Amino acid sequence: MANGTHPAGGARGRRRSAVLGAALGGCALVVAGTAPAAAHPGGPGRATAYVALGDSYTSGPGIPRQVDADCARSDHNYPSLVAARRQVAAFTDVSCGGATTAEMWQAQGTNPPQLDALDRHTDLVTLQIGGNDVGFGSIIGTCARLAAQDPAGNPCERSYTAPGYDRLALAIARTAPKVDRVLRAVHARAPHARVVVVGYPDLLPDDGSGCFPQVPFAQKDFAYLRDTEKRLNLMLRLVAGVNRAEYADTYGPTVGHDMCKAPADRWIEPLQPASPAAPAHPNAKGEAAMAQAVLDRLDRGRGGN
Repeated sequence: MANGTHPAGGARGRRRSAVLGAALGGCALVVAGTAPAAAHPGGPGRATAYVALGDSYTSGPGIPRQVDADCARSDHNYPSLVAARRQVAAFTDVSCGGATTAEMWQAQGTNPPQLDALDRHTDLVTLQIGGNDVGFGSIIGTCARLAAQDPAGNPCERSYTAPGYDRLALAIARTAPKVDRVLRAVHARAPHARVVVVGYPDLLPDDGSGCFPQVPFAQKDFAYLRDTEKRLNLMLRLVAGVNRAEYADTYGPTVGHDMCKAPADRWIEPLQPASPAAPAHPNAKGEAAMAQAVLDRLDRGRGGN
């Protein structure tokens, strides 16, 4: 098949179809007995050839020191911290702000197709992608604009569900097969690699409370947007499971440090950042928390999500 992917057959193909169907239906389920992670020689401390793929939550825009202006990439993003802690033999970070799953196969400005960084010698891959496919940026802009119409209500949720279905849930469902295709291509290009899909951190209060005007969303839209992010993370976990990949949960470890918290306590900056970071993105503490989540996942050994 094109782009280095290969068809799935038999039991694995049926499992993939079932999980992608679940994602398309927005079902909150956990897949039991997912396929084991790809074989990876050596133990957790083994020096590895590590490649990081992803979008701006990976690249770390605004966090000092920026080492690639075109991709807003920091040398203190979570891949760089993971590489340093594991003392990898080779490290390549091709994450890029604004990346979607399409940029796995196509150049993004001066950044080559991200999948081109992989080869048969790669033995650790992290992938954090899907937020831009769903439309993180436009969602934030839309919800902030609509909040003025009904600050105590849920104008954003009403807008996205006006057709009689949830357009954001549908966008997540449509992103599932795109992430599936990326993971199949990762395995095809780096067949011996241990692959970790990295979820997105907690952006808004997990209890559904709001903090207008610090974060300019209507009061009852906070819970809707929280649930939308959780649905995205669930989809990533499920798709990882059927693709012999592991999942690093960054949401749980960042609860209580969302963009509504005081500057000293938050790991995600609001739309007007107080610490060096892009709006609605992790600051240096957030990147460090995500790095620890990835390291914890790696230290637990292969298999399971």
